[in-house]
Amino acid sequence: MEALAKLKNCPLSERKMRLVVDNIRGRNISEALDILKFTKKEAATFAEKVLLSAIANWEYKNGQTVSADDHDLYVKTALVNKGFMLKRFRPAPHGRAHRIRKRTNHVTIIVENRKPTELDKASNTAGEEE
Repeated sequence: MEALAKLKNCPLSERKMRLVVDNIRGRNISEALDILKFTKKEAATFAEKVLLSAIANWEYKNGQTVSADDHDLYVKTALVNKGFMLKRFRPAPHGRAHRIRKRTNHVTIIVENRKPTELDKASNTAGEEE
């Protein structure tokens, strides 16, 4: 069973966030958390919060807790999409103005268990009976 977490309107450009998120895609959650913890970029703190939220959502859905030795949970999907852009102007020489674009992004992380749980098995058998 998978769980989803989203962070919308994160105040970084999507290119900066993608550099960090690409490192954790497809990894176990323990590896991903270690990578994010020791990455020296501001985007890593935002990505770590989203990953922790996705793990908490998975725990709530399944009614189980994730232990430190649990290597079955992994980052299935990690997406970074473009958010809205704040447009500002800064004075330039000769009475002109230069546009400043303050970019944002939307981060989506999906966490899934490699082995099917009891809830997955029950939902699959219920779908086959209908």
